[in-house]
Amino acid sequence: MHFPRVLSLKLFGSLILAAGLAIIHSAPAAAHAEASLLVEADSGKVLEAENATFPWHPASLTKVMTAYVTLAAVKSGRISLDTLLAVSPTAAAQSPSKMGFAPGTRLTVDNALKMMMVKSANDMAVVLAEGVGGSIDGFAAMMNQTAQQLGMTQTSYVNPNGLPDDRQVTSARDLAILARAFIRDLPEYEYFVHIPAIRYGRRVTPNFNKLIGRYPGADGMKTGFICASGFNLMATATQNGRRLIAVVLGASSSQQRSIKAIKLLDRGFSGGNLSWLKPALGTVDNLAPIAAAPPDLRDDVCGPRRKRPASDNPDDDTLASVVNNNPALNFFADGLKPPTLRPEDMLAAAPAPAEPVIVYTGPTKTGAELVATAAADAAAQEAAAAHARKARAAKRRGGKGHGADKRITVTVDTKKPAAGAKSADAGDAKNESKASAKNNVKSNAGGKPAAKPSAHASAKPAEKPSAHKPAAKPAAATKPAPKDKPKQAARETKPKN
Repeated sequence: MHFPRVLSLKLFGSLILAAGLAIIHSAPAAAHAEASLLVEADSGKVLEAENATFPWHPASLTKVMTAYVTLAAVKSGRISLDTLLAVSPTAAAQSPSKMGFAPGTRLTVDNALKMMMVKSANDMAVVLAEGVGGSIDGFAAMMNQTAQQLGMTQTSYVNPNGLPDDRQVTSARDLAILARAFIRDLPEYEYFVHIPAIRYGRRVTPNFNKLIGRYPGADGMKTGFICASGFNLMATATQNGRRLIAVVLGASSSQQRSIKAIKLLDRGFSGGNLSWLKPALGTVDNLAPIAAAPPDLRDDVCGPRRKRPASDNPDDDTLASVVNNNPALNFFADGLKPPTLRPEDMLAAAPAPAEPVIVYTGPTKTGAELVATAAADAAAQEAAAAHARKARAAKRRGGKGHGADKRITVTVDTKKPAAGAKSADAGDAKNESKASAKNNVKSNAGGKPAAKPSAHASAKPAEKPSAHKPAAKPAAATKPAPKDKPKQAARETKPKN
C-alpha cells in the first residue's frame, strides 16, 4: 500500500536535488547577475549557493589574501608587525581609495595592514606587497602559490589591491575557502578583519563593511568594488558559538550587498523552516568549478543610468527607507534584535560605540608617545584646513572680478584640485575635500599673501609700474591709460565687496 508513496517521495527528493545542482552549476543569465554563498566556518558545509563557482573579479576582496600572505610571513618570523616599510613611488601612484602618503614615508606593517583593511587603501596594499615580496610581481606569485595550496583553483592574482585587471579572477567558492583558512590559520590576527574604525590625526574612517557594529556577532571581513565586478562582500558572524561565512558578489550597491549578506546570515542562523527540503550541497571544497569568463558589469553598475559615480564607500548609498526616530533602531541600540527589524533598519542604525584605532606613520609608538603623535597629526591637519579656508575665501573674493579675472581664476582653480585629487581618499567626500584643500595651499607661495595675487593674476603686472605716484601721472597723460583705468578700478574694488 505504501510502495507508490515511497517512490513518489524519492522522486520528489531527486527533483529537489537536481534543481539544487542546477542552481549551483548554472551561469549568470542576466547581464547584471549576482553570486552568493553561505558556508559554516568550522565544517565548510554549504548552506546556500547561487552561481558560487562562476568566475568573478574580486576587486578589493583581494586584500584579504594580501593580509593572509603578510600575516603568514609575520607568524613564520620573516617579518614582524613592527617592521618599518617605505612608501615607494609605485605605491604612492596607486588610484584611490588610498592614504595618500608621499614617497619615502615609512610606517609599520601593523599600521599598513589596519589602513588597508579598514580604509581599503590601495597604496598600503602595494607597500605590504613590496615589503614582503620585493615587488608587486613577486608578491603576486606568493599570492597565487598560497591560493593553490589552499585549494582556490579558480583564482588568479596579478596585483595586491584588486584594482581593475581582466586577469584577476576568483569565485565565491574560492573566497569562502580563503575566509575559512584565515579563521583557521591566523586566529591571533583576526582582529585585523573586524576593526570598526581607524583614526589618522583628526580624520576618522569607519570600516566599509557596514555589518561591523550593526549585525549581531559580525566579525569580518572585507568589502570590494570595481565597475566590472559590482559591489562585493565577504562577511562573517558568530552567534551561539556557531560561525558562518557569507559571500556576495555583483550587488548593485554597497547597501544591497549588505542587505543580501544579512539575509543569508539570518537564514543560516535560524536554520530555516524548510531546511529539511533542501538537498545536501556538500562542502565548499567539493563545489565543481565552472570554466567561463567572469561577467563584466561596467555598463550596469557604472553606466549612464547611475545618478553619480559608483564607489566602494557605503555613504554613497541613500537609505530611502529609513525613518527618523525609528523605534526599531532604538531597540537595536540597546543591544537587542526584535523579530521585525529589517536589514535596512539595521544598516541605518548607528554602529555600536567603539573607539577608533589610532594609526600613524613612523616606528611603533605606545602610551604617551602614541597620544602625542595623534595630537601632532591632528594639529597639522587642522592647520592645513585653516590655510585651505583662507585660500577658498580669497578665491571667492577674486571670483567677483571682471571677465579677464574670472578666466584666469578658473584656469588656476582647475589645476589645483587636480593636484589634490592625486592624494585624496576616494570614497570619503569629506576627506577628499580636506586633502585637496591641503594640496591647494602647498601649491601657493604660502598662506594669505599668496592667495590675493592669485585672484588678480592679470591686474598685478599692469599695476606694478604705476605703484608709485610719480610714475602714475605721466602714464595718465597718454591716451591708452584712461581706457585701462576704469577697468583696473573695477577690478580693485569689486572683489572687496
